[in-house]
Amino acid sequence: MPSTAITGQVTLRFLAAPTDAGQGGSVSGGRILEWIDKAGFACAAGWSGRYCVTAYVGNIDFHRPIAVGDLVEVSAQVVLTGRTSMTIVVDVASGNPRGGRVQHAFECRMVFVAVGDDGRTVEVPQWEPQGSILRAAKAEAERRVELRARVKALVAAQDWEGQSEAHAATLRFLAAPTDVNWGGKVHGGILMRWIDETGYVCASGWSGQHVVSRFSGGVSFIRPIRIGDVIEIQSRIVHTGRTSMHVALRVLSGSPRTGELQLATQCTSVYVALDDAGHPHAVPTWTPTTPIDIASQEGALEFMALRADPAFRVTSATSHKGFRRRGTAAR
Repeated sequence: MPSTAITGQVTLRFLAAPTDAGQGGSVSGGRILEWIDKAGFACAAGWSGRYCVTAYVGNIDFHRPIAVGDLVEVSAQVVLTGRTSMTIVVDVASGNPRGGRVQHAFECRMVFVAVGDDGRTVEVPQWEPQGSILRAAKAEAERRVELRARVKALVAAQDWEGQSEAHAATLRFLAAPTDVNWGGKVHGGILMRWIDETGYVCASGWSGQHVVSRFSGGVSFIRPIRIGDVIEIQSRIVHTGRTSMHVALRVLSGSPRTGELQLATQCTSVYVALDDAGHPHAVPTWTPTTPIDIASQEGALEFMALRADPAFRVTSATSHKGFRRRGTAAR
């Protein structure tokens, strides 16, 4: 197989373990986010030849569950490079290992930035697509730059300082040495798992039901988290549908010696309530009353409108069927 430095593509292949399961028995959304981050990192580091940090994780629609024991393939492909950044499309597929065939589960777009030994950003080799499939993937990535900026602005506009009466949940703990990445900071994938777990607590508390991750988007990594830092993950309901709950989340971190916490990460996630048979279950309607909560719901509805925009969707030309384990690029 050609190296990542030549193709800009990497595939991880493994079995989903019992320790990957969430509350409902299937693989948790947080664990899947970890897999996505690992594959994206391997792809970005292989292409750039540098250590890379996660800067942004785009919108992930969890289309179908992954069962414990499934064969899992996580494929990552460079589709666009900037001066120091790389946009990576990550596709996740799974299936019964007895048959050896996997089916598409979901995909997302990530942005990684290459850094040098001093922690400063460094330039990356420019990626040029070879073939119509990868040219279409690059064009789509370029179109999504503006869309990504709009999503980030919506997430950043969430007001956490004013008065809110929305249902909320907060987790608070220390970053342990086992959470470290290759650069000495908390691994981005682990952080996304913590975010997903906090959202689960918030959504299940509101609905009174088991919930599953349906969507996660606009994940912006603003500053690194160091081992030993205090981590506080805040979440609150910003909109409810018939069976779904939109949850705003933000991560604060800082030294336990000072107690001063700074914004590290923020995003929006959607969870769906399930009954004991695994079918969608109606949730209590949340009605905002304070100005902050009204604005939060308006932002959630605008985010929903963006998700419905055709530009938000993956075209057939650039889907997993196109470049999965086949794409090549000249360097």
